Amino acid sequence: MVKMRINAPDVARKRKAGQFIVLMTDEKGERIPLTLVDSSDKDGTITIIFQIVGKTTTCLSEMPEGEKLYAVLGPLGRSTEIENFGTVVCVGGGVGIGVVYPITKALKGAGNKIISIIGARTKDILILEDETREMSDTFLVATDDGSYGFHGFVSDVLQNVIDSGERIDRVFAIGPVPMMRVICNVTRPYDIKTIVSLNPIMVDATGMCGACRVSVGGHTRFACVDGPEFDGHDVDFDLLMSRLRMYYHHEKEAMEAVRCASHD
Repeated sequence: MVKMRINAPDVARKRKAGQFIVLMTDEKGERIPLTLVDSSDKDGTITIIFQIVGKTTTCLSEMPEGEKLYAVLGPLGRSTEIENFGTVVCVGGGVGIGVVYPITKALKGAGNKIISIIGARTKDILILEDETREMSDTFLVATDDGSYGFHGFVSDVLQNVIDSGERIDRVFAIGPVPMMRVICNVTRPYDIKTIVSLNPIMVDATGMCGACRVSVGGHTRFACVDGPEFDGHDVDFDLLMSRLRMYYHHEKEAMEAVRCASHD
């Protein structure tokens, strides 16, 4: 995981929980959407956390301090619905912890009782643990390999919370698509409203290109302007996963080209 602070005072001043930016590293680079983890009005900076998964994130991670990005567009998307729901469970998996953190912070500020569940494959890649714990009334951790906290998945921990009889008024679940789908399957029988943040392929992020279309409740929605948050019980996760795999081979070829160039 890479944490980066960017000087973008206009974005920092206006951003709200749940929103994102689109940035370009250079004039010919692709436009990539990244969630805003935090911001500072005083410094005029925004904070992002991303995982190195392809060519652009590799190039972004290698940018030296002080170098300029070609473009930063935002804040984009609808902000999270924040009110005092009562008891809210905020579930973050992997890099999704960085996405759910500002939502947790805003929900806590609105007076909610916060139960946080964060997880990762292993302890070494767990992020924002201290920051999330500070915002939580109950803080729970899971790792796939059992190296820290509960040995298992965040969905298992959520099921344990439900089984304990704890009243849950809303769940926010953000992470890999399979994780969000499982969380929704856990909460559906109990009719616990569950909000997820979707990460489909985006191009212009202004609702014009249609690349980020998703199916929610049988209707086509555009994640960049209608989301990125939706009621998870209405999301067609099979379609979302299929669309996310559309450019897998192209992305793999681009990444290989970057690796080859770095060895020349």
